[in-house]
Amino acid sequence: MEDILAGVLVPIAICVVLPVLIVWITIRKSVNSDNKRAEVLLKAIEANNSIDVDKLAEALAKPRLTPREVLNKRLMRGCMFAFIGLVLCLLGLLCLNGDPDVEFGDDDVYMPIMFGCISFAVGLSYLIVFFATRRQVEAEEEKAGDRKGE
Repeated sequence: MEDILAGVLVPIAICVVLPVLIVWITIRKSVNSDNKRAEVLLKAIEANNSIDVDKLAEALAKPRLTPREVLNKRLMRGCMFAFIGLVLCLLGLLCLNGDPDVEFGDDDVYMPIMFGCISFAVGLSYLIVFFATRRQVEAEEEKAGDRKGE
């Protein structure tokens, strides 16, 4: 009975409860930070009428990433996922090649190759998006530079 209970509860906790808890914590953090920003703005307005509310709101706003920073993060994530995927695939193939008693269907071979292929595919998708949007971001930066020079 205990084996069945542990065999059912652990996967449910990992696959259902954990992702829901992570999403709830993330949303709660975002709402809490927005409420604190609004509270600071209200206190500043109440305390001093001569304060520039627009500048204060702009200073307290969430920092936005520039298109170049987003592009660099995509490149970094793409390289990381692709590298991890390659390492896992090679690990699975080495397990398959090292021992003659090991078959492809064994967990020592199948799981690293499966997760490695998934990770490599995610990395490739990040890299494709990076290379597809790189020229667009460079063109936008060039246009912005031309506007500042005028």
